[in-house]
Amino acid sequence: MVKSAAFENYTLEYEQWFEKNREAYEAELRAVSALLPQGHSGMEIGVGTGRFAVPLGIRVGVEPSGHMRSLALKKGIKVLGGLAENLPFKDAVFSHVLMVTTICFLDNTDQAFREAHRVLSKGGCLIIGFVDRESLIGRQYLKHKENNVFYRDATFYSTGEVLEIMKRNGFHDFDSRQTIFDDLSMINGQEEVRSGYGQGSFIVLRGKKG
Repeated sequence: MVKSAAFENYTLEYEQWFEKNREAYEAELRAVSALLPQGHSGMEIGVGTGRFAVPLGIRVGVEPSGHMRSLALKKGIKVLGGLAENLPFKDAVFSHVLMVTTICFLDNTDQAFREAHRVLSKGGCLIIGFVDRESLIGRQYLKHKENNVFYRDATFYSTGEVLEIMKRNGFHDFDSRQTIFDDLSMINGQEEVRSGYGQGSFIVLRGKKG
């Protein structure tokens, strides 16, 4: 089952989250940017409306939601319809692949990670941004997921689980960043980005293609 219906039907609500939680969004951008290779050819899986791709300089993406694709196209992103489990690209064409809050909506995480590995060039990186299931916000999302149009069908993962999926699909030499250390309603300034994981709710993992 493709879990994109909510993003197709509630695109405006999706966009409003970023405006309402501007400080958290900017912290997530900084955390991803800290591990993103610069000056290379990257693509984003689940590019959405381009909220991460545009400020991070990524110009190619895949997105199953037609409404979101249209918004991303207007922002100058070459976005194709498609799924993480069957990427519409040739082998070894990207220096890095990004997924931000996409992993919890995948039908088959192993297949998606194998596809990311396939389209990466030798030594390329997979960068995953996600909310840790065991974190403060992760526990809140789990508690209220049935009442959330986006997370109702989501599967949340711990950092350890994501690392294990990456390892068994050919990634190694990991690095990580974390941010969002309090409830979203309590953030009223620039949120810190730290190395590692285990304290923040938003985690970024980077692994290299083996």
